[in-house]
Amino acid sequence: MTNIFECEPKEVQSWLEQRSVILIDVREESELISGRVSGAINLPLSRFDPDKLPVHTGKRVAFLCAHGIRSRQVTEYVVLNGLLDNAFNVTGGVSAWLQDGLPLEKP
Repeated sequence: MTNIFECEPKEVQSWLEQRSVILIDVREESELISGRVSGAINLPLSRFDPDKLPVHTGKRVAFLCAHGIRSRQVTEYVVLNGLLDNAFNVTGGVSAWLQDGLPLEKP
């Protein structure tokens, strides 16, 4: 059984408010112009460095991208390669985040 989970943007927002998640945005820097989720850590997929993953924090780790495809790839990678015991993919990415009416910080 793999420990790869899908989660909805509103659920992640709640976790952020509770400080119970580390949100990693794997979008490229050029994509952040459209806005970023407050508190998210940017680790672009093109330069993804597993050594920069926050491990052993006791918090959930969730991954985010524009539409949930690249973040799903990273979520699978970190779990299947034993970098994290479990990880969450934000379903629909920033697109779904905005559709749910959740805020983004503008640069």
